[in-house]
Amino acid sequence: MSAAGPEPMLIGDAMTGGYGKGADILHDCTIAVDAGQIAVIVGPNGAGKSTAMKVVFGMLNVREGAVRLEGEDITALTPQDRVAKGMAFVPQTSNIFTSMTVEENLEMGAFLRRDGIARTMEQVYELFPILRDKRRQAAGELSGGQRQQVAVGRALMTEPRVLMLDEPTAGVSPIVMDELFDRIIEVARTGISILMVEQNARQALEIADKGYVLVQGRNAYTGTGAELMADDEVRRSFLGG
Repeated sequence: MSAAGPEPMLIGDAMTGGYGKGADILHDCTIAVDAGQIAVIVGPNGAGKSTAMKVVFGMLNVREGAVRLEGEDITALTPQDRVAKGMAFVPQTSNIFTSMTVEENLEMGAFLRRDGIARTMEQVYELFPILRDKRRQAAGELSGGQRQQVAVGRALMTEPRVLMLDEPTAGVSPIVMDELFDRIIEVARTGISILMVEQNARQALEIADKGYVLVQGRNAYTGTGAELMADDEVRRSFLGG
């Protein structure tokens, strides 16, 4: 994106840092997503993908660089303050309350809101019909793919403008992965920007407007999903041929 272009919806700009006093994990790493688009971060294990997400969400600090939401510098804000600004983050694990029902999980997602949540709940059930069917069931009884739908649905209850997903398809079958990606596309079509880390790089790039390949905390390749899929070097190194 040229410097003259419009500011992305969300950008982690030239981020350097990571965990506290230790060695930096990210090195001048930039990740951005435009309004209503899907941006995907891929790369080998240990490349700093989840670290980049945590920095963007305020769970980790950066030594250099900035995070901006719709042009506003939010680098110093806590994760809670970022949620209030319209960001939602779904971690890879421990992302639902297993002993609560599906509906209670969704209600928990709306705890910051002071308005009626019935309309948003209905939108979540339209996106994820299986959750409507199982709304009285304990979330812990659901399959892995259904639990992920609960986690994403709960995040959507905050009415975010940006939804961040850390490996949403980890540990689910290929069929369930396709289903989750279909739902993620539907969420983006409602105008929500999606930034996600994904191990299933090829499938993720197929649905990505923008893709970032990170290697050792640096931007190795950046382009549209289609450009990265067509890049011989990327295909050979990161997509298995």
